[in-house]
Amino acid sequence: MTETTEDRKKRLFYQSHHRGQVENDILLGRFVRRHLDGFDDEALDALERLLGEADVDIWAWVTDMQPLPARHDNEVFALLRAEANRKA
Repeated sequence: MTETTEDRKKRLFYQSHHRGQVENDILLGRFVRRHLDGFDDEALDALERLLGEADVDIWAWVTDMQPLPARHDNEVFALLRAEANRKA
């Protein structure tokens, strides 16, 4: 059975809020709440690949502690980085 776009978004929403690192729960959760509804299939693919990464790596890339791998150099990550730099 093929996953519907709605079910996929629900799964990605859940995965973004239930990470192993509290900082990523907050960052990714806030990011997904703001942007998920507007994501097309390509953006959902990019988000899904990112959520498959380890929390420590995501945090290091967002905070520029480690260089961002080319596989995640896309519009979704640019939005995430902007979200991280956004004032609360």
